[in-house]
Amino acid sequence: MSLTIHRRHMLHSAVLGCGALALPSIWWRPGVLAEELTVTPSMTEGPFFPDRLPLDTDNDLLIINDGITPAVGEITHLSGRVLSKAGEPIRNALVEIWQVDGNGSYLHSRGANPENGRRRDANFQGYGRFLTDREGRYYFRTIKPVPYPGRTPHIHLAVSQGSERLLTTQMLVKDESANERDGLFRAIREAKQRAALVAEFRPVAESKIGELEASFDMVLGHTPQDQH
Repeated sequence: MSLTIHRRHMLHSAVLGCGALALPSIWWRPGVLAEELTVTPSMTEGPFFPDRLPLDTDNDLLIINDGITPAVGEITHLSGRVLSKAGEPIRNALVEIWQVDGNGSYLHSRGANPENGRRRDANFQGYGRFLTDREGRYYFRTIKPVPYPGRTPHIHLAVSQGSERLLTTQMLVKDESANERDGLFRAIREAKQRAALVAEFRPVAESKIGELEASFDMVLGHTPQDQH
């Protein structure tokens, strides 16, 4: 079922002490047999994880605090689940994302895009976080990623529980031609692992403003419970 979500219809909930967009009401795919799950490959955090977090760290990267001017870009509803290798949902996991704005600049003191006049979109949050629910689900409203010099379009993601980082990875755009020229993506040889790192960006049904939706599940190689 397609997402038909608009900001004015979203409920708000408290996440990490900040207001956050609630999970959209959508249908989730049935569980997959454990032997069919592919662990999401790790990818580098990169040099541009924010060196100073914004005051607003909720899961809506298009609006900062109570601003009324949205960020520039193709509005994207990004959702998915965090799962164990056995297909069990990981609840209360902290999912973080960070990515470039519509100008290709990161929220980092050295992350401005030199190929675009080092411009930044002051209305783009650049970073967000969300705690998974009991089904392991997360949700962000952001923009479709654009290239950064030398890289294919991508979104960075990290999953943590407590003080332990469980996964650091990147999500790429399915069928993006620049993927095959991306050194980090090319270093991953196995087809299943490559497929676990890409997501299809589909038009949201009935959206009058060209919104997109993307689903990206993350399967963890280990969880804190594995150590007990």
